Amino acid sequence: MSNTFITSSPYHWRNRYLLMRHGHSQANEQGLIISSPERGLGGFGLSATGEEQLSRVVMQWRWQAPTKVVHSDFLRTTQTAERVATAFGLTLEKEKRLRERYFGELDGQADSHYPSVWAHDAQSADHQQWQVEAVSSVAARMYAVIEALEQQCEGETVLVVSHGDPLQILLTALANKPLTQHREQPALQPASITMLSMTGLGS
Repeated sequence: MSNTFITSSPYHWRNRYLLMRHGHSQANEQGLIISSPERGLGGFGLSATGEEQLSRVVMQWRWQAPTKVVHSDFLRTTQTAERVATAFGLTLEKEKRLRERYFGELDGQADSHYPSVWAHDAQSADHQQWQVEAVSSVAARMYAVIEALEQQCEGETVLVVSHGDPLQILLTALANKPLTQHREQPALQPASITMLSMTGLGS
């Protein structure tokens, strides 16, 4: 599990944020890109490995206890959020803007196509090759979730459960780095948690 501190954000955060990638999923197991609501909302939930990961994460929890859980409504992220929320007696809040990046024509195909998309990402944050969702679009919707939470509440520890690419893109944006460099972020492993360090609230 990662425990990274992002310190270059211009914000003086009103809340603490724990960014969590979903646990190992059936899509990971089968080596498939599952990025559309048609495939991701009702199918391709956690694998047996993912279930074990979540059990360990909850049992060995070493971060601040969450007081709020916000998650992508895909099945794999919902199941991940449920495991943590149940452990802490919290309710879930679905947030469509935390969904997986849409991979267009590559949806449902082998995940060996990812590197080709990322190579284009490194050239342009606005590209939509294969009708893939642009990195800039992903960054905007992910960042908007944090902005909304900052406006809605204060003093919360918010667990934000999303997907690998969207979270790495968000972390790149928060670190004020070019979005074309999002794959230079350390890869977020399934069930990993990254804690944002907040000026004024400590960490």
